Amino acid sequence: MKPCTIALAGNPNCGKSTIFNLLTGAHQRVGNYPGITVEKLEGTLKIGGVACTLVDLPGTYSLTAYSPEELAARNFLLQEKPSLAVIVAEAAAIERALSLVLQVQEMGVPILLVLNMLDEMRAKGISIDMEKLSASLGAPVVGVVGRTGEGKENLLATLQDTIEKVQSGAITPKPLHVAYGSDLDPALQEMESLLEKDDFWSSRKECPPRWVAVKYMEQDAEVLKQGALCPACHEKLMAIVRKVGEHTRKTLSTPPDAVVTDQRYGFVNALLKDIVSRPDTARYGITQKLDKVLTNALLGPIIMLAVLYGLFWLTIELGAAPQGWVEEFFDWLKDLTENSMAEGDLRSLLADGIISGVGGVLSFAPLILIMFFFLSFLEDSGYLARMAYMLDRIFRMFGLHGASVVPFIIAGGIPGGCAVPGVMATRTLRSPKERIATILTAPFLSCGAKTPVFLMLSIAFFTQSANAVMFGITLAGWAFVLLVSLFLRKTMLSGASMPFVMELPPYRVPTLLSLCMHTWERVWMYVRKAGTVILVISILIWAMMTYPKLPESTLAKQEQEIAQAEEAVKAKTFASEDERQKALKEAKEDLENQHAEEALANSVAGRMGKALETVSTPAGFDWRTNIALIGGFAAKEVVISTLGTAYSLGEVDPGEYEDAAEASPTEGLAGKLAADPKWNKGSALAFMLFVLLYAPCFVTVAVIGREAGWKWAAFSMVFNTILAYGVAVLVNQLWKAFV
Repeated sequence: MKPCTIALAGNPNCGKSTIFNLLTGAHQRVGNYPGITVEKLEGTLKIGGVACTLVDLPGTYSLTAYSPEELAARNFLLQEKPSLAVIVAEAAAIERALSLVLQVQEMGVPILLVLNMLDEMRAKGISIDMEKLSASLGAPVVGVVGRTGEGKENLLATLQDTIEKVQSGAITPKPLHVAYGSDLDPALQEMESLLEKDDFWSSRKECPPRWVAVKYMEQDAEVLKQGALCPACHEKLMAIVRKVGEHTRKTLSTPPDAVVTDQRYGFVNALLKDIVSRPDTARYGITQKLDKVLTNALLGPIIMLAVLYGLFWLTIELGAAPQGWVEEFFDWLKDLTENSMAEGDLRSLLADGIISGVGGVLSFAPLILIMFFFLSFLEDSGYLARMAYMLDRIFRMFGLHGASVVPFIIAGGIPGGCAVPGVMATRTLRSPKERIATILTAPFLSCGAKTPVFLMLSIAFFTQSANAVMFGITLAGWAFVLLVSLFLRKTMLSGASMPFVMELPPYRVPTLLSLCMHTWERVWMYVRKAGTVILVISILIWAMMTYPKLPESTLAKQEQEIAQAEEAVKAKTFASEDERQKALKEAKEDLENQHAEEALANSVAGRMGKALETVSTPAGFDWRTNIALIGGFAAKEVVISTLGTAYSLGEVDPGEYEDAAEASPTEGLAGKLAADPKWNKGSALAFMLFVLLYAPCFVTVAVIGREAGWKWAAFSMVFNTILAYGVAVLVNQLWKAFV
């Protein structure tokens, strides 16, 4: 046996990832499929002492190019020509999986069918004659329980035997011929003949002629795009499709692509008739009983809100201690740097720029880890699919899709999320317009970087009702998501909504390995962002707030002011030496804070903030606020620390505002803002809404560019900022007029 490549395919929620982890263990690596942003997960699998590459294809129900995941899976099977496609199916729902099996076989790829979750199948009283199924499919069939490892040795042995037969020629790859009925088969045969004679298609050995003909019947966008490169043949094929379409619409009241789907499922049902047996009671299981409560029209939404609130509460409560440890580590590292280096720009860059900037972001890593662990639990258990199902009716009123709920939750639907993985999670949406609408509105939600800003201002200006304000900001984010989505779907992204077809998988207890691996993938992406993009941004912001420096004459004058203040304190009488030292320290710190403000006003960032005051004043923002908002264009994590420096407080720790119940509005930055006559409740609300809505951070913009195109990335920066400014001005002016 020689080294080879094996593709692992299957429907979503069939346990494919569990099988992948079972076979590869820790020998995994993540990349991307060529030309698209769908992640490519590979692992090393040893079969008979030979190292083979196992590629985990995205979970999909079909190989028609509706979504990036389907296109990635299909292109890999066509272009990479793996030695074998291992298709994982949920044993108790084999009918659904066999449609994918047939589509892979139609492409001429040898397969091995793995029936997973045999334990659940047995519990439901279902039995499958695997030998008969193998004979009917012309492919080996193996049963396993991926969660416990049952059947692993048999699977490995069958894998080795099948691959050896493929490599020796005992198994010859041959496209499966599926009959699509008397309405389509004659046309498909005619199209197949045209394709075999055409130079363009006959040269593309990876595309079987009948498979191409079926894709033309399904009006597959990617195949039609390729076919258009040969106009003569393309027009002939399209003429046949149009003729068949007219016939099926008249006689069957359905288009050809629907006929293909119906015939495919008819083939599956006929194949399984004497292979699968089910008792009448099999359909009444624990899943159905739970769904009667969890998806109930009245109780369902209440339970869903309770689950989401519980997720938020657990994230904050369990993450508080480890977050404090991370913050303490970076505080220690900063003190160490300041104590071991001479005062100067290099020390300031390392301590104030790099360590404070990156440390402020990494301090949220424990919260992100805990949040994604519980989100992975909800997803793997099957409950997240129920949430999408319940929200679909509401979302559809605003031009969105029920499946949009998952990206929204990840992006900050529950405060503490992150727009980057939220935008990436939209890959599961099939409709391009619904996907773009979701991508553009996901940044309106309360990500983990915005949340400390809202907490701080809630504490400073709404002390007795801080929690209510926080809840209101969260709801405001959702409101803007729905309203802006409706606007986009009625204007630039108008078009029919795609039907919401989503599998509701049975409830399962996720494996700890699967939860840990899913959590680690997401946390690593966050940490990697802090170590790269945020590092660069922190250095740039530090430079903008440091240069140009004040003239030497001004610095000398400031030193003189400090010396005079110290002399004035020394001349006074104090009850004790401790009180004298305390007074000296306070006098010096007050002057140093004033001098820091003067230096900041003279810097590039200060000058930019002052230049924008004419525009920002109607919203209630002064030049110091503008500096923080400018920094927020790069990363919302720096808004609080930048605002603190702008108000001459030096470093401000966002974690200081994590617990609204224990914080004092008279301390720290919150107290400074509350005492500033330029700030009031109206300007505070305006600032919170501006931060909630304005341009996404640079990393999110980059991800939007990759996922939807740079035109939409630029649109999100401009449109979101204009919207945020309009809302902030409106709120501030209404507050002035009526309060």
